Amino acid sequence: MSLSRARPEVSCAMRIAVVTPYHREPRPWLARCLESVRLQTHSATHFVVADGHPQEWVDEVPSVRHLKLDREHSDFGNTPRALGAMLAVSEGFDAVAFLDADNWFATDHVEQCVAVALAHETVDYVTTERHWARADGSRMDLEMAEDSDGSHVDTSCLFLLRGAFHALPRWGLLPKPMAPLGDRFFLAGLRREGLVARSTGHRTVFYLCTWAPFYAALGETAPSFAKPLISDGELTKWAEGLDDREREHVFRRTGYALPARARAWTSRCVSEVSRCPILRRSESAADDDVAREP
Repeated sequence: MSLSRARPEVSCAMRIAVVTPYHREPRPWLARCLESVRLQTHSATHFVVADGHPQEWVDEVPSVRHLKLDREHSDFGNTPRALGAMLAVSEGFDAVAFLDADNWFATDHVEQCVAVALAHETVDYVTTERHWARADGSRMDLEMAEDSDGSHVDTSCLFLLRGAFHALPRWGLLPKPMAPLGDRFFLAGLRREGLVARSTGHRTVFYLCTWAPFYAALGETAPSFAKPLISDGELTKWAEGLDDREREHVFRRTGYALPARARAWTSRCVSEVSRCPILRRSESAADDDVAREP
């Protein structure tokens, strides 16, 4: 079921790149991701970057640029994400969107982002909102506080324009201990610079829930692929060992200024992940404004 929305006028002249890193995701997940980009109402070129484990069938998918790294980098897709984004910039694309391999877009995701970009004289990046979803494509009947108040924007909900392109290498420059929370640090860097963000106000990203506690919160049995929430132990240990000069180096690489008190920092950064409160159950997962499948 899909409810139509009034579509603003958009420019098909904008060249859009969507970057998807992948590792060992099951073929059905990756195929759904790729199909959702192929079906966009505003065309996009899909840069799909294999992090050491390429699936050869991807070579045959129309409108896909399949890049194959010769080894995995074990950094939650940050290195392949950076490389795909930089290639898009070097080839003159006007905007770079991200889509993780286990997620997928509603068919008008890119169109809505382009419309917002063109509607504002000043905008450096556009954000969207997300549905939490199960592996079968159904929406989960929950809403996260950090989604509702805008404190967090998932990687797949980011659409970067030229004014934010300088930040793209940061994905690959994140130190490994920061990688599990890379999207949070990347967003914090954009905000610290004062870059101008605009939101579509629509949920056009479907985010596959891979976190076991969220299934438990809904009284459901977690699927076999679900995992515990991220622990801050290694992050805290690493951060506490940095001296002032090393913290300055991290800032230059990431745009994020680490405070001297590591425990206070990790408490602030990880609290939303380690507790991630459910604000409320959504009114009706079935009546939302976008169809569940691309």
